[in-house]
Order: sequence, then C-alpha cells, then structure tokens
Amino acid sequence: MSVVMLNVKTAADIKSTNLNLQADAVIVGSGAGGAVMAYELAAAGKSVILLEAGPYVPSSQFNETFPDMLELLYEDKGNQATKQGDLLVLQGRCLGGSTVVNGCVTFRVPDFILQQWSAEFGLSNLSSESLAPYFEKVEKNLSIHTNGPHEINENSRKLQTGAERLGWSVKPLKRNIKDCGLTGHCLSGCKTDRKQSMLVTYLPWACHYGASIYTDTFATRILTDNGRATGVEAEIRDPQSGKAVAKMTVRAKVVVAAAGAVQTPLLFLRSGLANGSGQVGKNFACHPSTMIVAEFDGEVFTWRGAMLGVYVDEFEHPDKGGFVLEGGGAGPIELGMSTEPGTGAAYLDFMSRSKNYASCVSLIHDHNVGQVSLVDGKKQIDYAGADSDFPAMKAAFKAAARIYFAAGAKRVFLPTVDKRVIESEAEIDAVIDAIENNPFALRMVSYHPQGTMRMGADPAKSVVGPYGETHDVQALYVSDASLFPTSIIVNPQESVYAISNYIADHIIEDKKGYFT
Repeated sequence: MSVVMLNVKTAADIKSTNLNLQADAVIVGSGAGGAVMAYELAAAGKSVILLEAGPYVPSSQFNETFPDMLELLYEDKGNQATKQGDLLVLQGRCLGGSTVVNGCVTFRVPDFILQQWSAEFGLSNLSSESLAPYFEKVEKNLSIHTNGPHEINENSRKLQTGAERLGWSVKPLKRNIKDCGLTGHCLSGCKTDRKQSMLVTYLPWACHYGASIYTDTFATRILTDNGRATGVEAEIRDPQSGKAVAKMTVRAKVVVAAAGAVQTPLLFLRSGLANGSGQVGKNFACHPSTMIVAEFDGEVFTWRGAMLGVYVDEFEHPDKGGFVLEGGGAGPIELGMSTEPGTGAAYLDFMSRSKNYASCVSLIHDHNVGQVSLVDGKKQIDYAGADSDFPAMKAAFKAAARIYFAAGAKRVFLPTVDKRVIESEAEIDAVIDAIENNPFALRMVSYHPQGTMRMGADPAKSVVGPYGETHDVQALYVSDASLFPTSIIVNPQESVYAISNYIADHIIEDKKGYFT
C-alpha cells in the first residue's frame, strides 16, 4: 500500500472539554498489537477509534541521540523500573509504541513454545500450522528479511566467528526494515522511516480505511453493561504537564486492550474487570537482557553498521539452556553504562579502548515470576529474578565468554555491578560461578515485558480465552504480549503481530454477533 496520511488528533487539537464518540471498535494502545488490530478491523469495514496515551512524534523529530529519545519516546522517560530498582523495563510510549524504538529483530514463536502452550494451557488452536499464514502475511507487509552480508558488522562477525569455531549454531537475524541505513540508532527511532514500525505501516494503513487516532489519551476505565464491554472512558492529557484537558467516552461494540504487558493489566485493575481467576497482572515475565563485552586487539567499532546482525541459537531450547545470544551493537556511552562500574581514571581507561570492544546481549527464558499491580493507585512492577532462572543467565555468560575467546578476545567484561573481568578461557567457570543471585548484582534491562493477562482454555487459570476474548466479559479482547502464557525466549514483536492478526480475524468473523 502506498504511504497515506495519519488521521491523528493530539491534545492540542481538542477544543471541547468533553468528547462523546461512537465506533464499532475502540482499541487502547498503538503498538504491535493495537496497530495491526486497527488496520485489520478497519479494512474489514468496521469503524475504529484508537487511543494512545503517548504523544504523536513524527520521525522528523527523531535526533539519534539516545538520552533525548529516552525522554521523548519511552515510558516514564526511560526510567520505568521494577519496585526493587534493579531492572529497567524499557517500553515505547508514543504513537507506534515499542515498534518505534526497538531493534527491528523478528522471530516467530518457537514451535516448542507453541507445543508447551497447547499441552499446559489448552491452546491447541495456536499451532505452527494455524499461525503460519499470519506470520507469512506480516513478514510480507513489513519487509521482514534475513540480514544480508552487508548488514552483519564487525561486532556481529566476532560473535559469528567464535560460535563457528566452537561448532555452535549461529544464524543471521531477521529484521523488519527496508534498505537499512546501517546507522546503529534503532533504539532512538528511525528518522529515515526505514524501520517498518507501526508509525509508518499499519497505522497509516488503518487511517486509509477510516480509522481515527487520538494521542495524549489515557484510558482510565473500560465500560460494561450486563457482562459485556461497551466502551472506554479516557482523559486527554497535556503532554507537558500531564494534566487532563478533556474527558472522553467512546461507546463501542467491541473493546480491545493492546497497551502492553504493564498498562493493559493496570487498565483492567482500574476497571475491576475480568479477574475472576485472580490472574490479572500475575505471571509477569520480562525477558531480562544483559550485555557481555569483549576486548580485541583490532578495531571493532561496535556502534557502526546494523545494530543487530546474528544470533546464537545453540542453547535456545530450555533443555539446552534456555537462552539466546544476539550480536548487539552499543555506543560508547552504553558500553560504559553496561560494563564499567568505576569512575574517574578507571572509567577513562575503559572508554579509551571502546573502539576495540565487541558486545552481545543475552536473553533468557524467565519463568513468569513477577506481578504488575496498583499500589495506592500507582503502578508497581514486582520482579525479582528467580533462583531457577539464574543458572540460565550464568550459562549465557559462559557461552558468550567462550565464543569471544574462540574469536581471539584478550579479555571479557561481565555485566556485574562490581567489576569482574575474565582474562583467559581457563578463568571462565570460576569467575562466573562466583556470581550470586542478589539484588543489584547484575546490570539488567528488559525490552520485552510479557504475560500478566495469560491466555488459556481454563477460566480458573487464565484471563483470556484461546481467541483473545476475556473469559469474564464478552466483547472484551486483549491483543498484545500480555496474553502470552509464558516467555517466548526470543524477541516478541513478530509474534504479537501475527497473533493479533489471528485474533482480529476471529473478531471479524463475529460468530457471537457483536457487530449486528
């Protein structure tokens, strides 16, 4: 589809203090799930209103300076963290959501995860065969392709070389990007619109079919009548002060929550809805990520070229470790923040060699041990890394260190709060085994919150059913990563796209007659 204009109303466009609107469907959230849902419903002839709490920031305003973009494009200006304070949970808070600020990496849900969902949660409908057409569709729509040789920079080649020398499986990553500019600034938004985020694809496509978008609009409550969702109440807030400038009520035949694994359960808790199982906000997983850095004699310039090039999938299956390693580039500042705990001379010494560093990120299969809740009306993310997940994290460190030494590294820096450096392959096990699972022991970040609105066939153990509709409230759907029953180990965006399209088709089929 050719590029079309976005039909967006911001707080500055609102002249009334009280808006009353009607639509076939109201969608809360404009990220991977909400944007796909909006397009599919609008293209099917349904009137759609989409609400986004964050601002509309055109890509022309992206400046590739990460601290600036953290403040402009991220939830809590990049400071969203667990109540323990030891883990940042980074999410986009802008039109297009996290798709605007992610690293473009795409994976299908691994088959063994789908098999687990079927066996443990009764989701036999979500098979690799049933989802394949949806994955194929979004892959075509979003130009998802395997990285070519020119998209694998020297940083990723270090990871690739070491893994190949060890005989471990390593593959080029797939990304949703057209003609990548190889600038390495993906986390700051893509100012050239090469990243195929929702901001430049599904959202304008939805508008082409008549969808309306309101940004700066915070959904406060889901409305119901006799056990059926009937709309959403919201506040339009000034993006600078955060103060409400107008109230909004959207009456709709179908309500779709797609605000992500943190905000979707909070919306349900504020509404007092769909929690007969007691599972709303429970089962939070966040796919904690750590960065391992290695020093080489030659120049690497980890921040040059495509941000993410290859990944090691040798240990992806839980039986083999339950983690993946991705060749993730980082700028000099990010390298220092992730690796060097010293200041003054120690920091300057570390940074003086930044051009010689290679880096990768580890992603583990955590086991949904956290919870998102309201405490005195405020958001709280409670997540302490489980002892059962810690062996996978240490195994990832060991694998990364062995890869880097096989590639010729001089030393390896671990992402610990206290400085830990491995000077030779012989030291790997002893240094890493000495790390304890204590709060603030590791420098971790999460880009992939999941769970909190678990999907399952049993209403006593889940919030939404196999087709995304809540067990307790009719015509109320969830369409984001919050409905994943478990962590999926790999980057979740493509899986959200495909499953949201699957749910959209179910809504459009309208077997329950919601649109009649």
